[in-house]
Formats: sequence, C-alpha cells, structure tokens
Amino acid sequence: MSKQAKKIGWVSAGALVVANMIGTGVFTSLGFQLESTQNTWTILILWSVGGVVALAGAFSYAELGAYFKRSGGEYHYLSQLYHPLVGYLTGWVSLTVGFAAPVALAAMAMGAYLEQMTGIPPKATAISMVLVATIAHSFSIKQSSLFQNILTLLKLVLIVGFVIVGLIVVTEYNALDWSGEWRSEILMPAAAVSLVYVTYSYTGWNAAAYIVEEIKTPSVNLPKGLINGTLIVTVLYVLLQFVMLKNATYNQLSGELEVGQIVARNLFGDYGGNIVSTAIALFLLSSISAMVWVGPRVSLVMAEDHALWRFLNYKNEREIPVRAVWFQSAISFLMIATGTFEQVLVYCGFILQLSSALSVGGTLLLPREEGKLPYRNPAHPWLPVIFLIVSAWIVIFLLYEQPLESGIGVGILILGLITYWISKRMTSASGTRS
Repeated sequence: MSKQAKKIGWVSAGALVVANMIGTGVFTSLGFQLESTQNTWTILILWSVGGVVALAGAFSYAELGAYFKRSGGEYHYLSQLYHPLVGYLTGWVSLTVGFAAPVALAAMAMGAYLEQMTGIPPKATAISMVLVATIAHSFSIKQSSLFQNILTLLKLVLIVGFVIVGLIVVTEYNALDWSGEWRSEILMPAAAVSLVYVTYSYTGWNAAAYIVEEIKTPSVNLPKGLINGTLIVTVLYVLLQFVMLKNATYNQLSGELEVGQIVARNLFGDYGGNIVSTAIALFLLSSISAMVWVGPRVSLVMAEDHALWRFLNYKNEREIPVRAVWFQSAISFLMIATGTFEQVLVYCGFILQLSSALSVGGTLLLPREEGKLPYRNPAHPWLPVIFLIVSAWIVIFLLYEQPLESGIGVGILILGLITYWISKRMTSASGTRS
C-alpha cells in the first residue's frame, strides 16, 4: 500500500478539528459569563465573535500548512518564519505540557463524571482511558482515523440531539433576555472577560495543521478540514448557548460550573444529570484521543531537528511515531497520578495564545505573488488582522489580571531556552565526533 493511500482526507481532518474543539468548556462557561453579562444578545454575540476569530485562525493555518507541508504546527511555522529558537520554545511547551496536561485534565474529568455510575476511582478510570487512546493510536494512521471518526460521530450525534430536544421542548425555565441592554453591556469590561472564556472554549481549531504530512493533498484537504470543522463547531456552540438559556433560569445557571447537567435535568428530569455526565465522558474520550493523535507529531518533528529529543525520532512500519505517542502519554500518566498539573494549564494559557498569534501574523510574511501559495486565504489580510487584534487583547488581559501565572509561564519558556542551548551543544559535539 502506498503512503498516499495511507493518508487521510478532509473529512477525517475535520473530525479531528471537531474532536479537539468540543470539550467541557462549552458546557461550563455560560455560568461564569452570566455572573456579569446577562443579556441574551450579548452572550450570542460573544460566542459568534469567538467563532469568527477561530475561523480567522483556521484560514490562516490553512495557508501555512499548505505552504510548509510539514507536520508540527506552530513549532515548524515559527522556526521557518522567524527563527529556530522561536519555534523550539513553542514546541517545548507542546512537548512538555501543551498536549499532555490537557489529556490528563480531560481524563481526570472523565473519571469524575463516571465515578457516580461505576464506583471506580476517578484516577483509575483516567489512566485507563489514556491507555486505551494510546494503544488505539500506536498502530496505523488508518486505525487512528477510524477510531477518531467513530468517537467524533458519537459526539456530534449527542450534541445535535441535545440541541434539537432543547429547541423543541418547552419548559417552565427561561433565562432569555432580548432587551436592548446589550448595546451598553457589550462595551463593558465584563463582556471582555466573558470573551476570554469563549476563546478558551474554541481552542483546538488548528488541530489538523499538526499532522499535515498525514493528509492527502494538503493544499486542498487541510483548508477543507480546518474551515468546515470550525464552522460546524461555531454553529453548534451558538445554538447550545441559546438552548441552555432557553431551558434554565438565570438563578439556576449563574456562577454554576455544570450548566449542562442543570439544563438536562430541566429537559429530561432527574436522570438528565446522569445522561449529561455520560455524554460529557464520551466528549472527553474523543478529545483525549484527538490530543493523543496530534501532540506526538510535534515531538517527532522536534526529534528530527534537535539532538536532545533524538530518542523520540522513531516510526513503526506504518509511519506512526510510537515512541513520541507513549512519551506524551507517560507525562499524562504522571500528571494524573500526582494531580499537580492544573496550574500549569493557566501558566501556559497566554504562551499558547501568543504562539498562535505569531503563526497567524506570519501569514503576512508569506510570498503572495501568483502561484507562490498552494492555498490562498480569500479574506487576507483582514482575517489575520482580526485574529491578531483579539489575541493581543487576550495576552495583555492575562498579563494584567494574572501576572503571577503569566510570570511562571515566562519561566517555563526560560527553561525551554536552557534545553535549546543544551540541544545545540549536543548537536555540535555530535558533529565534531563524526
């Protein structure tokens, strides 16, 4: 079988995007938003803006992935666009915590949701689910694609079903406010805080860009996967917010974390909470699987370029970076066992946003002469500019509101800088000996 036949098309690439994007955020953010922004128009506008920003990023990454044609996402883009050190630092964050920590967090959340029904300790469930996903992605691209597509299809069926029922069923609960207050509310600082929750919920729109080498004809299939996947999620996210506002009161939702369970109880009765818990568990397994598939591709590309990580530079006969897959999962296992990783996600939040902004900004540096770009963003430069403006605001906001966490994030980058120079010395020494 040829390598071309082993690669995935835009449907699988889009499924990977959907799986990465749809997590618990869409079922938890609304409660925190309602503490400061109550108007329905405000909420729906913010979620629509989040979708536009994600689409702007997807169009930009489609250009980058089609142009550079190498897996690794921001690591490869920033290395080529700016300097190898800039790319390395982004890859360092991805290698150590950027994927392993979200995998661990999602797995532990899945364990917590299932504990009340199974009685199994959450950490045991978490480790088991990561192990299942790791094994599933250790054999072939075909198996990885099939496993991911099935989980994503289940996720979409459950969410679409939830939306349809929520739109049709009429309950006594309602938090809808269609007044004109949104005109003033949308300009308040509280709306800006709400937008931070929204943008976090949309993360994952760039997932397929990390596996460009595993996509057939990336100049065609990568844009289709990124853009269609992001569009699907945007529509579902806006509809989900409306459904939850339609089927629960403000007092029920405001400040609450598990807003999905609250709405489910209103729609289905006391069993609704268990239904949503099971559904979220399935959502999380799909997210875990997607990150186990995508993350090791960054590690593999770094291993090809840097001596310090050379031990991860191995593929099986079916082109799967098995060592990188298990290395990332080993970090996830450690985080699950210790339970000390939550703050790391906060520390890295602004770094990951910054790396995405640098990548999107890099599209302004690409050669735009006719025939130079395999895929051209039809709304260049306006979509990249929109993304950069929102990203700049988020980074500045996080630095101002969370200086300690952002400072520790900078510390993580400094540690990455040290490993970069160690790797360079190892490469020089190796070259001298040879």
